[in-house]
Amino acid sequence: MIARRGPNWWHSAIVRGTGLLVLDFDDDIVGYSTYGRNRVPSMPYSGEIFEIYLTPEQQGLGFGRRLFNATRRELAEHGYLSTIVWALADNDKALSFYRSLGGQTVRRAEERFGSDMLTRVAFGFVSAPVR
Repeated sequence: MIARRGPNWWHSAIVRGTGLLVLDFDDDIVGYSTYGRNRVPSMPYSGEIFEIYLTPEQQGLGFGRRLFNATRRELAEHGYLSTIVWALADNDKALSFYRSLGGQTVRRAEERFGSDMLTRVAFGFVSAPVR
């Protein structure tokens, strides 16, 4: 996922002002999150984590939780105290991860990805981010 983004994506995200946190290890990017204002105004959450990703080698070591909490703190510093994050319904690891962090399932939605219709699950977080 990180390699697929490429330099143009990273540059564009920075130029657009997308919130971006990067986790690096030995000068390699091994994880990142993007975040900002919630893109679904009908939902009662001010902030949204658009993406959070760790390389498989970094998963299960606590880095995901730390990256998630750091992203929530960044959102809170910009006045976004509640957060929504979406995961694909068939991604059991992501669903379990967000539930373990206290996320509540608040919506399910269908979305077209290429020629496939996939179900996404929204998790809401209303408590203050972890310090």
